[in-house]
Amino acid sequence: MSSTPTTAGPDTVVLVHGLWMTPRSWEHWVPYLEAKGFTVLTPGYPGFEIEVEALREDPERIARLTVPETVDHLARVVESVETPPIIVGHSFGGTLTQLLLARGLGSAGVAIDSAPTEGVRVNPWSQARSLYPALRRPSNRGAAVGFTPEEFRYAFTNTLDAEASRQVWERYAIPAPGRWVFDYGLLANFKPGPQETWVDYTADRAPLLFVAGEKDHIMPPSVNRANARHYRRSPAVTDYEELPGRDHWTCGAPGWERVADLALDWAVDHARTDRPWVAA
Repeated sequence: MSSTPTTAGPDTVVLVHGLWMTPRSWEHWVPYLEAKGFTVLTPGYPGFEIEVEALREDPERIARLTVPETVDHLARVVESVETPPIIVGHSFGGTLTQLLLARGLGSAGVAIDSAPTEGVRVNPWSQARSLYPALRRPSNRGAAVGFTPEEFRYAFTNTLDAEASRQVWERYAIPAPGRWVFDYGLLANFKPGPQETWVDYTADRAPLLFVAGEKDHIMPPSVNRANARHYRRSPAVTDYEELPGRDHWTCGAPGWERVADLALDWAVDHARTDRPWVAA
């Protein structure tokens, strides 16, 4: 693929990681996209400026994190870019991408294996099984909750063999804020009133592509399709693409280049370039 920035289009890509991950999860994408001429930003969540190993030693900062402060932090990064950038998010980073676009930010967004925004009431069995390690104890809601190597393999890397999966776990995996899993996971739709991951599905915004992996256990294609369908009354472009044989670790698993090319090419082709995109 040969997408490159143009004088009329975006020249920056902002990559937003998901739960159980840090910006390190994008380490292969950064030079790959830079070689195509883009500036690449990989902001961590607030307090995630340290390395994976240090976060494992200090999980309290993870447990305290909130979604609003994270969205505000990421919004400041996006707003610092002179030309509205492309925003690409993986997993809960896909949710955050949707929240950023809902604020009127970005020229285009790509949500890969996205966790859903509020109101997406599709909860496949594999998703429930993937999230069970976090949900099985009520006390986990106030804690930072990690996966064992075996739990991680089921949720993230089910197309890899055990040794390859463990290598991924050792290099990238950290705990996740338990409150996020409880409040925005399987139980989100049972809480009254709008939640922190609510978006106006009818509003205009930058174009958005959902990319799902056929073999994804934790955020299966049915979840991503349902999320995309919620935007059917929006005048903005919303597309959906499903990749055969891909699991949740699709941005790092063998063949990740195809995922990067799909995200970049679609975003460049659909980016809003008529004017700087600002919230109404």
